[in-house]
Amino acid sequence: MVQNGNSEMRLASGRDDEVSTGRQPLLVWLNGAGWHDVSENLMSAEMQFLAEAGFAVAFIHYRGTELAGWPAQLIDCKTAVRFLRAHAEQYGLDTEHIGVIGRSAGGHLTSWMAMNTDGFDSREWAGCSSHVSAAVDMFGPVDLPEQFAFDQHLIDTVPGYRFKTIAESHAGRLIGGDIKTMVERSKAASPDYFVNDGMCPILILHGDQDPLVPLAISEHFYDILSKAGMEERTEFYILKNGGHGTREFFQTSVRYLIVDFFERKLREGE
Repeated sequence: MVQNGNSEMRLASGRDDEVSTGRQPLLVWLNGAGWHDVSENLMSAEMQFLAEAGFAVAFIHYRGTELAGWPAQLIDCKTAVRFLRAHAEQYGLDTEHIGVIGRSAGGHLTSWMAMNTDGFDSREWAGCSSHVSAAVDMFGPVDLPEQFAFDQHLIDTVPGYRFKTIAESHAGRLIGGDIKTMVERSKAASPDYFVNDGMCPILILHGDQDPLVPLAISEHFYDILSKAGMEERTEFYILKNGGHGTREFFQTSVRYLIVDFFERKLREGE
């Protein structure tokens, strides 16, 4: 157990009786749930296929918006990667091949991790890098101003919608502060505004029937990456009839896409 502020980060390292096959490439899983404080093991069963493919999988916990606002969540994710690098020998991890994967709010954080930006690092394990080599963003709200616009549309048009104002929305709770400046300030928490040459390869997955995070956000993200010259580092798939984390994301063909991506980008260094 590692403490960082009010957050706990735990490594799900498998059964104690497993036979070691040497150092394994590592995948870090980031949960969604609107940046709320949920169990890091919430999706462990669904992600078992990654362990079965031969990757070490770490399920980490980052501070939810109940405990802290932005950028605490990204700081925790980066701290977790440095912790894992610092303890790589203990856990049998290949620190040269670390990937990250997340869904929804976790996809937003995954895309931030893919940018490999500095400036969000705490002092813990400062001698280790928080950079990653591959990332899978599953329907992440990577453009928060666009997410705010979508939420506002739903507030205005859907009777009895769960949020009454954007300040009450998941993104609103993440950004906090003056509602008059919230949308503009949210650009600083949107990874698509920070695309740079240091970013790692990224696979983007989004359903065409997502009712919570509009497909347009991932489409726009892909366009930004392509225009920035990152098209060769970017793969984008739209899942037909896919909702917000519905079963389409866990069908065999999609699992194959994810494993194949990490195989090529981490194991083979494509």
